[in-house]
Amino acid sequence: MIEVKIAGIQVSLMSQHRVVLLKELGAERYLPIWIGPYEAEALSIELQQVTVARPLTHDLLRNVIEAMGGVVQYIVVSELRDDTFYARIVISLNGRTIEVDSRPSDAMNLAVRTRAPIYVAEEVMDAAGVIPEQDLGEEGEEEESAFDEFLRGLNLDDLPIH
Repeated sequence: MIEVKIAGIQVSLMSQHRVVLLKELGAERYLPIWIGPYEAEALSIELQQVTVARPLTHDLLRNVIEAMGGVVQYIVVSELRDDTFYARIVISLNGRTIEVDSRPSDAMNLAVRTRAPIYVAEEVMDAAGVIPEQDLGEEGEEEESAFDEFLRGLNLDDLPIH
């Protein structure tokens, strides 16, 4: 498994598409995953530490797991099948390990709320991971726009679905 962090969320101004970018720790490889607008908004709220008056759905799930004595150990984007990503939430509860099938968007939302690590299966990263091209300036320094150009070049309609 490859540990990743959420590097950002790309919004298409022409459609409802959102792409969350998972960055491999210690490397320059990214995994773009399409997610729904509501899941993207919930993720943004938590990442930006916005306070909400009442628990959102992912907060509720976290609260239920914790109330039952469970701990989210990690989540993993485990498969890419027929252009659809699959994830698992790994929970320890009463000395047992429980794996729960999940959409990656829901698993990531739970991970950020519980501060659990996020992983991607090696075969998934190998199949769908991308390395943005680096632009070099006159003195061999990277220009700040290299990643921005990569993001602008993403065709959101061609990405695998959540």
